[in-house]
Amino acid sequence: MDVIIIREGKKMAKGKVTFKEDICKGCSLCTTVCPVNILALDKTKINAKGYHPATTTDPEKCIGCANCATICPDVVITVERV
Repeated sequence: MDVIIIREGKKMAKGKVTFKEDICKGCSLCTTVCPVNILALDKTKINAKGYHPATTTDPEKCIGCANCATICPDVVITVERV
C-alpha cells in the first residue's frame, strides 16, 4: 500500500470520493487510512443492509490518494483525481 506524505506549503492534489452507500457494510477500514481524516461513518443514515455507510466529512480536503478505495474489501469507494 502506498503511503501519502502531506507537506505544508505544497499544493496538494485534489480528488473526488464517491461511495456505493447501499452496499457499504460500515467496516470503517477506509476511515483508518485517510491521511487527511475526512472519512467517517454517517450515523444519520442506515443503508438497506442495516449499516451506517461511510461518507466524507469535508469533500474539499480530499487529495485523491485512493487509500480508501484500495483498502475497501467490498469495492464501495471510487476516487477520481480532479
